[in-house]
Formats: sequence, C-alpha cells, structure tokens
Amino acid sequence: MTEYKRIFLDTNPIIYYLQHNTEFGETVKAFLIAMRKERAQFVSSDITIEEYCVYPYREKNTALIDSFDQFVSLSEMEIVHTSEVIAKKAAQIRAEFTAFKAMDALQLATAVISGCDCFLTNDKQLQQFTEIKVQLIRNLEASSTE
Repeated sequence: MTEYKRIFLDTNPIIYYLQHNTEFGETVKAFLIAMRKERAQFVSSDITIEEYCVYPYREKNTALIDSFDQFVSLSEMEIVHTSEVIAKKAAQIRAEFTAFKAMDALQLATAVISGCDCFLTNDKQLQQFTEIKVQLIRNLEASSTE
C-alpha cells in the first residue's frame, strides 16, 4: 500500500465508516487502520462537518453526531477551517474544472493548502484534479493487493 503522511478525508468515507455502509464501510475501516499503523495524519474540514451533519440533524439522530465527534477526537483528525487562501484556491480549481461543485473545490483546496498528499473520496470526477493524489475508495481493495 502507498505510504501517505497526511490524508484528507472527504465526507463520503466518513459517512461510509461511521454509518456502516455495506458496500464500502469495511474497506474504509481497513484503510484507516492501515494508515494509522503507518502513523498517517488524518485531516478534514469544516465543510465535512456541515455535509456530514445534515442527515443526522434531519433525522434527529444525535447518536450519529456523537459518533462523528468521537471519531474526530479518537483519530486525532485535524479539522481545517475555510479561509481566504482556501477560498481563492477553490476558485482557481473551479475556474479550471468547471464541472466541479463549490463544496468539492473547497475540499480539494483545503487538502492542498493544508499539505495533504492524499484525498480520500469516492467521487470519480475529482480524479481529474492532479495536484494531489485523489484515491477512490472503490479502488482501495485493488491497490491494497499490489
């Protein structure tokens, strides 16, 4: 498996892991454990907090929010807050990749500005971005056997 030092977790891997997604939950779990053993640092953003919490708030499921908070704490995940520098980088990304959504551009910009070397997601479209390694969850099993 490729050695990463700082891994940015997009919202979907966190959802898959914490909500025990039947298709990808175990894959994400195995990746997180392997990377933790390699002493990789996990990073995400306040955008992830917003995206993750919509469903639990809508469903009035505070247990899911508590699980998220525990995950952030136990994994010692760094939460990077959106800044002017990140916003401008996101604008540059959207200028080049016109099909990217604003939130995706903000997530990618946060990963780049915060020095991550991997962006873990399942959003295939984001692989077009080459300034950082975009690792798709669906490809993890294949890459872990290499």
